[in-house]
Amino acid sequence: MQGSFNSPDTHKYSVILPTYNERKNLPVIVWLLAKTFTENHLSWEVIVVDDNSPDGTQEVAQQLAKVYGEDKIVLKPRAGKLGLGTAYIHGLNFVTGDFVIIMDADFSHHPKFIPQFIRLQKAHNLDIVTGTRYRATSTPHSSDAQPGGVHGWDFTRKLVSRGANFLADTVLNPGVSDLTGSFRLYRLPVLRHIITETVSKGYVFQMEMMVRARALGYSVGEVPITFVDRIYGDSKLGSNEIVSYAKGIWVLFTTV
Repeated sequence: MQGSFNSPDTHKYSVILPTYNERKNLPVIVWLLAKTFTENHLSWEVIVVDDNSPDGTQEVAQQLAKVYGEDKIVLKPRAGKLGLGTAYIHGLNFVTGDFVIIMDADFSHHPKFIPQFIRLQKAHNLDIVTGTRYRATSTPHSSDAQPGGVHGWDFTRKLVSRGANFLADTVLNPGVSDLTGSFRLYRLPVLRHIITETVSKGYVFQMEMMVRARALGYSVGEVPITFVDRIYGDSKLGSNEIVSYAKGIWVLFTTV
């Protein structure tokens, strides 16, 4: 179910958007975010954390700030590629919202799902809502759910992703179906707390965040999303990240 909320939402939503070479993607994802928040009468801002992209991503972000307002598009760049986890830590220093949304800038995560995240959070007073590619209905129960899925991946990549989540679920029992997803809504204080407890800074970061959330007793709900492979640019996932993922599961199993 899309569209405006039945009652006014007085909360502000901050999106932390890590970028590296996303010059072509950034204008459209920002337009979609602005459209989604505006149509649902929500207060919002986007924190762009750019890791010194050589393709002109920062210049595009500056132009977008002139279009939408410097209070809406906030560019907070870094000196270089320092890892996904540290990008969120950096972005958290500048958010002014009550809730924080983390997502990718490459259209893998469509902003149209954000209202569903917010509805589920409000309905059950949740600390975290995470998008899942591998569940057909929301948890806790929600009537506006639709099946999750992945588009644009070949069989091998789907198999690797499924296998990675199955391994993590079997070993760690985190209580969510999609540990490697990176489309989530957090209460700001909850995100601050979990991040201070999280050790990983790379690809394993998202998985550890969910495991830590469970260990700390935070409530988590899932909304099925459709994940679409990036349109422009190259995937940042390589063999090193896969090895790190396996090591990360072992470390979390032995320490959390």
